[in-house]
Amino acid sequence: MNPDPILAEDSGWDQITETYDGNMEITVYRDPGCGCCSAWIKHLERHHFRVIDIKSGEMAAIKQRYKVPDDLSSCHTAVIDGYVFEGHVPADDIKRVLKERPEITGLAVPGMPTGTPGMEQGGRKDPFAVIQFDESGNPDTFHEYWAY
Repeated sequence: MNPDPILAEDSGWDQITETYDGNMEITVYRDPGCGCCSAWIKHLERHHFRVIDIKSGEMAAIKQRYKVPDDLSSCHTAVIDGYVFEGHVPADDIKRVLKERPEITGLAVPGMPTGTPGMEQGGRKDPFAVIQFDESGNPDTFHEYWAY
């Protein structure tokens, strides 16, 4: 997996712009050797999520169990309140889903785009999209980040 990313306290991801008063206990499945997964967990904790951190060498089976489409996969999978969050999804997007309760299976940030929460690499931030998907794997854009 990737080496530990450079954690930038001023990356902007830890500024809370979305509030949520419901369940904040999220289970994160990750490969034990992945540094960026640990950094993403810290991002969630800064947004007041209580993380159950499960290290597993069976990530492909976990992704299959939670119906993560292959083309949307990343390095870690999180679940909360019946929703699946794949990859470096910003915490505010997770809170928005939990508040609005859309009829989707979850959100994904495919791959590991530089500059996403947990993938900070100094000042470099690549544009990326957060993709929503349904039980059949049908994708749609949930949120785009261009200049952030």
